[in-house]
Amino acid sequence: MLRIFHDTRFDFIRWWRVAAALTVAFILAGLASFAVQGGVNYSVEFTGGTLQQVEFRQPPRVDDVRATLDRAGIEGAEIQQFGSPTEFSIRARGGDEGAGAEAASRRIQRALQKRYGASEVRVVRTEAVGPRVGAELRRGAIVAILISSLITLVYLAIRFEWRFGLAAVLSSAHDVLVTLAFLKLMHLEVSLTVVAGILTLLGYSLNDTIIIFDRVREDLKQKRQEPLRATLNRAINETLPRSVLTHATVLAATVALLLFAGEVLRPFAWVMTFGIFVATFSSVYVAGPLLLLIERRFPRALPEPRAARAAALRTDAPVGAR
Repeated sequence: MLRIFHDTRFDFIRWWRVAAALTVAFILAGLASFAVQGGVNYSVEFTGGTLQQVEFRQPPRVDDVRATLDRAGIEGAEIQQFGSPTEFSIRARGGDEGAGAEAASRRIQRALQKRYGASEVRVVRTEAVGPRVGAELRRGAIVAILISSLITLVYLAIRFEWRFGLAAVLSSAHDVLVTLAFLKLMHLEVSLTVVAGILTLLGYSLNDTIIIFDRVREDLKQKRQEPLRATLNRAINETLPRSVLTHATVLAATVALLLFAGEVLRPFAWVMTFGIFVATFSSVYVAGPLLLLIERRFPRALPEPRAARAAALRTDAPVGAR
């Protein structure tokens, strides 16, 4: 079996201040982008628009269809193959229920028929996604993320204890903030696919954090006379080989999606590729230091023979590198 980074002794927690400065700077850059350029760039699923299904006589190139719509002033349309190679669904902004949807549909139809010929393109159906539906989708996405965090907190509180659960949930909140900053800085649209990517990222990051916390719990059960900081560093080093192999494998898959999956899945691939680095970073440099700070603020009641260790726990939170 391949073994890498075996029996390492890196002091990861030592660099928590540098890591905190980097993540705060990145989040502030994202907030500045929000302030200058406005709010989240929602896709047509959230803002409302027109959904049109079209059928071509001959299979067209998706890039050519997108360029045709862009030249007609219908920018940012989402184009997906629908069933056979000659059928496509086109989602475009700028169409509300009623006359607005019909006008947007006619613009799409005219642009495609001008490019490919009137007899080569047939509109199968047209639907309107109203702003009320978009608001409900936004609400549902936020509720999904909140429920995910709540269930995670309950699960970790039962499996470990509330300190571990609180550190993990705060780490997940960090992941969401950093990912939103990334989406804004990259000018990516927030669609249902991107929301699915964020939820996947949260699960991936929590899994990484749980593995480290589980090793911390096992090491604490051995009642070593050492501060929690040393136990946490040992747990990170012990899980490092597994983390490197897992992240490398997932990264290969997400980069493949990023390069070859096309425009529709590219935002999801961006979120997941970035999320691998965020998950690794937060499980080590966010969840770990947060656990130390919580432990320092709310120390656990320990048996009398371990009074010396309790004193070390209270003084060894990340207030400076040793």
